[in-house]
Amino acid sequence: MDNSSGVGVLDKAVLVLNALEAGPASLAQLVQATGLARPTAHRLAVALEHHRIVSRDTQGRFVLGPRLSELSTAAGEDRLLAVAGPVLTHLRDLTGESAQLYRRQGDERVCVAAAERASGLRDTVPVGSALPMIAGSAAQILLAWEEPDRLHRGLRGAKFTAATLASVRRRGWAHSVGEREQGVASVSAPIRGAGGKVIAAVSVSGPIERLTRTPGRMHAAPVVAAAERITEAMRRAN
Repeated sequence: MDNSSGVGVLDKAVLVLNALEAGPASLAQLVQATGLARPTAHRLAVALEHHRIVSRDTQGRFVLGPRLSELSTAAGEDRLLAVAGPVLTHLRDLTGESAQLYRRQGDERVCVAAAERASGLRDTVPVGSALPMIAGSAAQILLAWEEPDRLHRGLRGAKFTAATLASVRRRGWAHSVGEREQGVASVSAPIRGAGGKVIAAVSVSGPIERLTRTPGRMHAAPVVAAAERITEAMRRAN
């Protein structure tokens, strides 16, 4: 099979990246792995380093750079949104409540997708909204499976406790009643990525009058099922 795209410099750059996929490489090792002339391999590696696609380790060897990780994250975000859209719509229709998808960004959680109720009293969380990580069922989900040090830092000033998060991990979902906003209740469950890491939270939210003070009793099952559907779809997409 011919791996040539017809764009010679691009094909040679891909040879360099493919060689680095196996691990760090000196210039001599790059030359050996790619079959490129030494000046060509050096020129390409340095140009890729300029764009952060290639980097150097502490020994000066070439390694894959941070820009690749950033692009991979962006691709994963796009896949997540594409997969989650119809699932959120189904969850909204099933529960009759607004459904949201949250991702953690530093000390905040950001609503990256939503399916709103068409009419009636709504708990509107616009896409792009940044909410604190110290309150709400989605915040509990995004914190509960963190490394211990990060988890304990996240509990500073939080309206929930370590015991709350232990319960979340045990049952696999979280609920909150008037925690982030008075009169609003919510139920959330984790979406998992590679290695089982929690990468997002799917939620339904609405007024306590509808969700009651035990919203998990009404909505935990469909929310967990929605999270599992998204998790499985992401797994198939990888």
